[in-house]
Amino acid sequence: MVNKNQNTTYLLEVEDLKVHFPLPRGLFSRKAQFVYAVDGVSLSLKRGETLGIVGESGCGKTTAGLAILKLIDATAGKIRFNGRDYSDNKSANCPILRKEMQLIFQDPYSSLNPRMSVNRIIGDPMEIHGLCTKKDKTEKVAALLEKVGLPREHGKRFPHEFSGGQRQRIGIARALALDPLLIIGDEPVSALDVSIQAQTINLLMDLQEELGLSMVIISHDLAVVEHICDTIAVMYLGKIVETGTCEQIYSYPRHPYTQALLSSVPIPDPRKQQDRILLGGDVPSPINPPQGCHFNPRCSYASDRCRQLYPATTNLGQGHQVSCHHPLTY
Repeated sequence: MVNKNQNTTYLLEVEDLKVHFPLPRGLFSRKAQFVYAVDGVSLSLKRGETLGIVGESGCGKTTAGLAILKLIDATAGKIRFNGRDYSDNKSANCPILRKEMQLIFQDPYSSLNPRMSVNRIIGDPMEIHGLCTKKDKTEKVAALLEKVGLPREHGKRFPHEFSGGQRQRIGIARALALDPLLIIGDEPVSALDVSIQAQTINLLMDLQEELGLSMVIISHDLAVVEHICDTIAVMYLGKIVETGTCEQIYSYPRHPYTQALLSSVPIPDPRKQQDRILLGGDVPSPINPPQGCHFNPRCSYASDRCRQLYPATTNLGQGHQVSCHHPLTY
């Protein structure tokens, strides 16, 4: 069971996180090049809440999640988790994080070892971390399977014997096996059918309420994020451009990119007309991002100031923040 009796308000605090991947230098190349996958991300997560990170494919949201989990090493920045600073720790030196932070993978099939039974997939981590013995491992796995809505006898089966939704439930059970404080879901329902998506989302919400979990949901599906998250961070080309509560982001988006993203969400009512905002051009390369605001080549509000200077983060009140020289008004 997760311990809620902590002194700090925030479970996770990330400050100016950067992940730059070096590119192989060519024969005649004089200057080293980097992929600026994550370039100065700052965010925080309160205990028991869910943070959604949204953006287009390639914006760096998954890389940010992996860096927070220390599955890849950050280039710079600070990471504080549960009151401890892990900024200088390399990925191989964080055994505590391996237990307290868990990941739900996007693909519910390739993330499961096809040669291991469900009992081993879920039970081996508990045994490795000393949470159970070989004798009581099967019973603990059976209890977890029932918690995620699967029969206990399924522990003897292998991943290929399950449907996609059942595999994702196994992945959730594996993430819960070590009683973590934080679960990061990397597109946890994108590979599932719509009806199974709803079941999985409801399962995650029920487990969060029951166990007091904190969650980070990485997704490009704004409808999913609106349903499950308390706060939202919008990413564009490696940077956070807007953060706020669900109501603030969905009802009063202040960044032009956030407004364009929301306009692309289908409205399930044929009688209502939707005003789509079509962005011109392509997403710039993270190898050579534009000078100034990264969004300026596609923004209809861009000025000379936008093309020269990256905007500072402005606090709009009640936790709503935006990085824009010309934030939208209502």
